[in-house]
Amino acid sequence: MRSGTAGAAGAEFAGSLLVVGDVVTDVVAVHLEPLAPATDTAARIRTMPGGAGANAACWAAHEGAADVALLARVGAESAQWHEHALRAAGVRPLLVIDPVEPTGTVVALVGKDAERTFLTDSGAVLRLSRADWTPGLLDGVAHLHLSGYLFFGDTSRELARLALRSARERGIAVSVDPASAGFLAALGVDRFLDAVAGADVLLPNEDEARLLAGLPGPAPSARAAAELSLRVPLVVVTRGCSGALVAEGGRVTAEVTAEPALAVDSTGAGDAFTGGFLAARLAGADPVEAARAGCRAGAVAVTRLGGRP
Repeated sequence: MRSGTAGAAGAEFAGSLLVVGDVVTDVVAVHLEPLAPATDTAARIRTMPGGAGANAACWAAHEGAADVALLARVGAESAQWHEHALRAAGVRPLLVIDPVEPTGTVVALVGKDAERTFLTDSGAVLRLSRADWTPGLLDGVAHLHLSGYLFFGDTSRELARLALRSARERGIAVSVDPASAGFLAALGVDRFLDAVAGADVLLPNEDEARLLAGLPGPAPSARAAAELSLRVPLVVVTRGCSGALVAEGGRVTAEVTAEPALAVDSTGAGDAFTGGFLAARLAGADPVEAARAGCRAGAVAVTRLGGRP
């Protein structure tokens, strides 16, 4: 069943942007000193709504996308809390309540340099299934965005591939955020690339881009972006404080500089970039202008705790 008023999927809930992805509960722990094994380390700890797909949807709404909907699976214990948070951010929640698993949880350890390390319990996230999909979800949708986390579970990967095929049949553009270099390596690059075949836009970070292009860690991210754009028409590689690269047709067409920011927590920077990028594209921006919008959103995101606007 779906929570709240999101129970009858179809045109009523379809927005110009449909995100299919993950809703999780983030436990963010910011520690200014290195972790001290076998004893205490002082930290500032907050529990917040999160998830790459949900965060991107919220940032897209924040950055001006007129109508944003999110399909995801959550546990009953926190469904109402997450639904309220999404609605407050301007996102229409299509939350499927899982009868078995709780909402996914991520513990984000954020060091003094604002870099984060994730401990992830996927929970209900990867149980999103073909049964949760209906073609009516695409009625009125101009763009479909898929969170890469869906591709790391057999059940949710089937759903993601179905959604991608359904969108392509209707001529709806599709973007994918690869989400996690660690999970990509575990799944296998070829399996992931086969699963996202037909996508129009790929939004990896540098590590994900190198991995997907089959390049070693020290390889230039520009080379990775160029090679990936031979498989996906538009590739936008995020590079943190170095900005972003835009690649099309086997070559890098633009290098976008980052906006200056005093970083506190980088947890949601990539999701903010995605949301800003998609909102700009829906408003008619070209890829370079959209990447600049993504960088602006990312710069705002790192100045605050958590992954949401």
